[in-house]
Amino acid sequence: MSPNYKISYFNVDGSGEPSRYILAYGASQWEDYRVPRNEWPDLKKKTPFGKLPVLEVDGKQIAQSNTIARYLGKQFNLVGKDDWEAVQCDMLVDTYGDLSQSLMSFMFESDPTKKEEKKKKALEEDGPFYLGKFEDILTKNGSGYLVGSQLTWADLFFAAKLSSMKERHPELLKPFPKLLALVDKVNNLPKIKAYLDKRPARDPPPQRKN
Repeated sequence: MSPNYKISYFNVDGSGEPSRYILAYGASQWEDYRVPRNEWPDLKKKTPFGKLPVLEVDGKQIAQSNTIARYLGKQFNLVGKDDWEAVQCDMLVDTYGDLSQSLMSFMFESDPTKKEEKKKKALEEDGPFYLGKFEDILTKNGSGYLVGSQLTWADLFFAAKLSSMKERHPELLKPFPKLLALVDKVNNLPKIKAYLDKRPARDPPPQRKN
């Protein structure tokens, strides 16, 4: 009997969307609980570390977004054919976190001058640098996937993250056709397409208050 999976996260893409993609692809059934903002103060007390996303597996909780995604990748045999491919998946996902940190740094900056400085660095330096590295990896791998010759959780993770980037910063991805092709390929997988077709309209990302 397969486990009961429940992923709890806000009704945004953010750090919860990669795990939703992996669950959509690998789980026969799962619950996508989109936490209303007014419920968060009470729910926060019940999470392991006061943060979302949280994955429940038969009622047992797992926190930390990449830990959740990695765990699900293992559960659904999406970690490559050997330990070397598995560690490549880990490396790519963890490296994407460096890019995410740069992009988030200007979104939540309250000082207008610092915000523009961070935005310029993120969109003109860090973004092209990391996306260029990922594009090179796709090119050298030659299979259309990031790692090995078959779909891994890293591909699902990147498709989720880059789909959001494509909506918010489309100019960043234009120079990287192989990354765009990966997004299109993953998003058109039958199970992912079915998830996206029924996914509710998302809330706008929250803005940090001064």
